[in-house]
Amino acid sequence: MKKLLLIRHAQATHEGGFTDFERPLTPKGIREATTMAERIKAKGILPQLLVSSSALRTMGTADIFTQHLPVNKPLTNKDIYDASPKTLLKIVSQFADVADFIALVGHNPGISEILYYLTGSPQQMDTSGVALIELDIESWAEITEDAGKLLLYDAP
Repeated sequence: MKKLLLIRHAQATHEGGFTDFERPLTPKGIREATTMAERIKAKGILPQLLVSSSALRTMGTADIFTQHLPVNKPLTNKDIYDASPKTLLKIVSQFADVADFIALVGHNPGISEILYYLTGSPQQMDTSGVALIELDIESWAEITEDAGKLLLYDAP
């Protein structure tokens, strides 16, 4: 049995002067990510590892979660940025089996689409939203459509 925590990045600025990849979190985004990190910690939802897109807003979100959870600095994967569900599935399938509970910090629409693909839940992930999925698999390589059950969805 594996668990996957999907985290959509916190609210980022839409001001000019930044490429999409370089958009930083807004003060509201920082507050909401902090709230969600504290909320999942209080519920005992503690991933062993965080894997994040290398975009600035996802890295900022992942850093906030690592400040509040007993987890090491996030690993980054540039392929999570603007990823399709197929790409996200490939990334998850390559996770090391030594970790049974991994958090993935990403972007919409891909993060909402992979949630639907894995669970059948049409939940649209809000900024700073989290979705906890229990997967009926022994190895990440076994991940397939409808392999998961949505245990929790929460957003600020």
